[in-house]
Amino acid sequence: MDPNRTFGEMPLPLFQPALDDAAPVPLPAGKAPSYLADHRARLRDRFMTGGAGAMPDYEMLELVLFRAIPRQDVKPLARRLIETFGDFNRVLTAPAARLEQVDGVGPAVVIELKIVEAAAQRMARAKVMHRPVLSGWDALLDYCHTAMAHREIEQFRVLYLDRKNVLIADEEQARGTVDHVPVYPREIIRRSLELNASALILVHNHPSGDPTPSDADITMTARIAQAADSMGIAIHDHLIIGKSRELSFRSQGLL
Repeated sequence: MDPNRTFGEMPLPLFQPALDDAAPVPLPAGKAPSYLADHRARLRDRFMTGGAGAMPDYEMLELVLFRAIPRQDVKPLARRLIETFGDFNRVLTAPAARLEQVDGVGPAVVIELKIVEAAAQRMARAKVMHRPVLSGWDALLDYCHTAMAHREIEQFRVLYLDRKNVLIADEEQARGTVDHVPVYPREIIRRSLELNASALILVHNHPSGDPTPSDADITMTARIAQAADSMGIAIHDHLIIGKSRELSFRSQGLL
């Protein structure tokens, strides 16, 4: 199969793209070829009986793409997306503009991917919002990884806690580039006072995948901690989220 061939999206074409350079073969309206229907049924059955654990990333992506492209073979597109972005998670979190640069990706595919991304983040966030953070630390780490680990640019978030260390707000403070994000301590403290927060957890990601803090990270954290201390607000931790692990300033003796 030609790896460069593109894929149509809804509204659907009347013709199924050929498997080689021959002319398209007309198909009955509203029906997919039987081999596609059989493949999709087998893949769905495997997912329902065995779960996602044994399925490679490109097959999980196929399951998502089935809804966006209902009458064509989506395996080549799934593989192309994985090759472009690296893995399933990075495909889901890729910016829409970057996704649309991949041959075969249009609005319907982008929407399906972003729905799955939003659902995953909402489920992870529900496990930590309005709950004591320090007693649910693993859930908090899971949420931070889901929301930030596979981003292509740096993102800085602030988690605001009340006197009982219950998470009352989770807000993105800034976005930056692949290796820098602007952070304004004054804005963080102003927002803390608006929310009547008693403590903060700072979180940002390293798109490189390595959570080792830079000198700028350490300096910026010290500035925020100093500003917070002057207002009686505690900084419980600063987490740097890498691709597969995180770094805690508190556990490293940096805070």
